[in-house]
Amino acid sequence: MKFKLTLLLLLTANCLLAQDGLFARKMVDTLTSPYFWGRGYTKDGAHKAALFLTGQFKAYGIKPMDGKSYQQEFAYPVNTFPGKMKVAINGAELIPGKEYIVSPDSKGITATGKLEKVDSTHFVDRKNRIVLSLEDKLTWSVEGKALDYTLIQIDKKAIKQVPATISADIENELVPAFKTANICGVVKGNINPDSVIVISAHYDHLGGMGSDTYFPGANDNASGIAQLLSLAKYYAAHPQPFTMAFICFSGEEAGLLGSKYFTENPLIPLKNIRFLLNLDLDGTGIEGITVVNATIHPQEFAALKQINKENNYLVNVNPRGKAANSDHYFFTEKGVPAFFIYTLGGIKAYHDVFDLSATLPLTAYNNLFKLIVKFNSSLMKKRNTSISSAN
Repeated sequence: MKFKLTLLLLLTANCLLAQDGLFARKMVDTLTSPYFWGRGYTKDGAHKAALFLTGQFKAYGIKPMDGKSYQQEFAYPVNTFPGKMKVAINGAELIPGKEYIVSPDSKGITATGKLEKVDSTHFVDRKNRIVLSLEDKLTWSVEGKALDYTLIQIDKKAIKQVPATISADIENELVPAFKTANICGVVKGNINPDSVIVISAHYDHLGGMGSDTYFPGANDNASGIAQLLSLAKYYAAHPQPFTMAFICFSGEEAGLLGSKYFTENPLIPLKNIRFLLNLDLDGTGIEGITVVNATIHPQEFAALKQINKENNYLVNVNPRGKAANSDHYFFTEKGVPAFFIYTLGGIKAYHDVFDLSATLPLTAYNNLFKLIVKFNSSLMKKRNTSISSAN
């Protein structure tokens, strides 16, 4: 009988792990679908993603952070490319995203002209103010301004002859105040509700470049949002001594704008945050994880390392110092203890059209989830022990 019970528990645990993996894949598939159009600035992508995440929080039973609304609204300027997107070199049309990108601060252009060689990788059509740059890799981003010229970056492998002529039909629209929102929720603590552990991840990505091409953003950062949602589901069903808070940031790709806005307009007192864990680029893990701010918080990093060692979750937990490379940064600047965790190994796609759900391995997803849960428990246990001793 004891054997049968043990077997049943093992099977149940394995089933739950399988469900976690299925949940993660479903979330990444959903967030990278054409419906959300890169969770960006055209085809209502970012707004659709915000509504979807709001719905998830409601379904899990997570409450709005301010008691009123899940959405903390803000706005910023962004240069968008909603329509025409055609480029031909020497009469041969190129494939947007795969063979060329338009620099995100470019103006739109409709013109045909001759190219003048500047050096081995740069060419210019002076009349039409078009600059051509040959690149080893195409990496897109977001800009809040439009310059008075058009920069087109081309994959070197896409052209076999020296560029001599160019034809471009590119539409841009500068949006002076793009309206978006951070999605913020909490599960109140049942012993020390004024002590808060925050889980954060950004849901925005690059959106679309033209009417037919978008950047899916599977690893960056559908993976981090999926992990945040897994943790949100868990903590909604298992309230903790501390309040567990969840923030899905917008505007990260435009310069950490959502997290900057939150730290300047906090919905919870920043002094109440015991620790923040920011999740970004968490879709791989074959080589372990890196922890930004590890050297700033050596005690917490030592605890994280020890938990990993005892449970053999990840092959490596690597330390890194302070870095302004994700949404933890402005919290760190305000004195909030924070780690930024990202996974290592696997796919190399980043800020390109190849960051796809189909090729995202989610290698360390389940074990990273378990590591975070145990780490959070250690933070709360330490605080509760110190309170008991004081009493």
